[in-house]
Amino acid sequence: MHTNARLAPIPNRLRWLVPGLALLLAAGCATVATAPVAAPDHAAALAQLEQGQAQEAAQRLETLALAAKGTPRNALLADAAFAWHEAGDDTRARSLLAQLDPRRLTGASRARLSLLNAELAPAAQQPGQVQAALVGDPAYLAVPLQARWHVAAAAAYEAAGDALGAASARARAEAGLQGDARDQNRRAIERLLSSLDNATLAARAAALPAGDPLYNFAARALVRRGLPLPRPFDQGQAWNFDQRPPGASDGYRPPRRLAVLLPLSGQLATAAAPVRDGLLAGYYGENRQRPEVVFYDTAGTPAGAVAAYARAVSEGSDFVVGPLGRDEVTAVYRESALNVPGLALNRASVAPPPGHAMFSLAPEDDGLAAADYLLAREHRQVLVLAGQDENGRRAAEAFASRLAERGGKVAATVTVSEQPANLAAQLAQAAAAGADSVFLAVRGPQARALAPQMALAGFAARTRVGTSQLTSGTGKAEEDVVLDGIVFPTEAWSSRGAAGLPQASLAAAALPTARGPAARLFAFGYDAWRISAYLERLATRADGELRGATGDLRLDGFGNVVRQPAWATFSGGVPVPLAR
Repeated sequence: MHTNARLAPIPNRLRWLVPGLALLLAAGCATVATAPVAAPDHAAALAQLEQGQAQEAAQRLETLALAAKGTPRNALLADAAFAWHEAGDDTRARSLLAQLDPRRLTGASRARLSLLNAELAPAAQQPGQVQAALVGDPAYLAVPLQARWHVAAAAAYEAAGDALGAASARARAEAGLQGDARDQNRRAIERLLSSLDNATLAARAAALPAGDPLYNFAARALVRRGLPLPRPFDQGQAWNFDQRPPGASDGYRPPRRLAVLLPLSGQLATAAAPVRDGLLAGYYGENRQRPEVVFYDTAGTPAGAVAAYARAVSEGSDFVVGPLGRDEVTAVYRESALNVPGLALNRASVAPPPGHAMFSLAPEDDGLAAADYLLAREHRQVLVLAGQDENGRRAAEAFASRLAERGGKVAATVTVSEQPANLAAQLAQAAAAGADSVFLAVRGPQARALAPQMALAGFAARTRVGTSQLTSGTGKAEEDVVLDGIVFPTEAWSSRGAAGLPQASLAAAALPTARGPAARLFAFGYDAWRISAYLERLATRADGELRGATGDLRLDGFGNVVRQPAWATFSGGVPVPLAR
């Protein structure tokens, strides 16, 4: 059953393209250029090719070529060769290529031939020939083929040592990619940009013209490094800011009716309570005009989340916060009609639709933050100690991915059981292999057992970074003193405070949902309210940043809230904040 509850009365409570191929300059448009009209039989065969019937199209095109002469024959041979390539028969494709005169080709047939030659060159260990192969205009091609053209060009740029040109070409491919191919392309862009130092990245981003498909990628890389943006992200998001009341000078512009989707019942209800109370603390701490707030129970299920979103929309909400569960967010994002924008409180397995953003305290976020922390300090050979639980595994996987994207390397990964065994030999081997730092995706008791072993292996004097899990199972200074010097991400609220919230210790004394491990979710809920109220500032300003309770918050151009956490370390067995 899905219930909604209206708010009760107030309680006391973020042009550059290295000179290169002229083809990339001509291929900025993702539309299809006007081409000469093919003969009916030729056009019918090409239609078969576009419908995925590559072998049938290849046979038909080759048969037509046998009966043709002059320019039509060349076009049919070229298109038949391309179709055989699509059917997986490159031997047959090459035999047809030897029979045609490429100088007599124009339009789409010339572009398909160029793409074919470019994709055949690497297979023949001739990557240097890709640049020469890509002639003509890719705009004659369908969007997915344009994407392949740009990916082929990117490979040529990268083989020539031009990371910037490769990243730009891949960014142009983005519009024609979907699913895993798009994800892989984005990771490749991040890897290419990671090879740039901060000054070069900032300068190149600033030189990109408005609307350049690479800008948002470059700007996101700047945000992740904590660097300022030269200008706001290029907006492709379907936000509805014009429907909100006029904004204040500090960027405060909340929605008119805010729906909050939380699992108020079910297995996730315990986690929902501090999120709810943190959001209400932020809401009631604001003295200016506030929206009507309505809570909807998702019951912690995907179906419940979808139903709650639909009900919130039908009842007039103009912004949605939630849902909280990972599967819930994915289910909502897979719906075809998401007309009301929102802020999901977890990471989905699919990209957020336009007008939606994701904010989370997922284990992956700790892994990403730890990788950025080490890379900023030039540590690129890291020993990973990961627990067997899901949180440890997810944090370690995200850490390794981010480290690799930015040119680092996991020197060794050691899986740590709940009761760690003697790992001295593995730690010593990692030290001898050149590990210059350690990432610990483990809880406090595991770290305590590992600390003496790390010291014996020589890691006590090297940088050691944990996840927020490090404080789980700690609290006795005489036992935790062995953790001294290990750095871990924490909430800014406990170290520097948060505007509109009392000190963390005072809140903990008054509210059970702001106490102990729940305090992190309380801060998370508070930041969710602040993001919803300051979203326009985050989305449209180059300096759009919030100093939240969980850290410094910025919105990238891909629907993700990027969080720079505060950092702490153990000293004398007690967690203490590190200087900003």
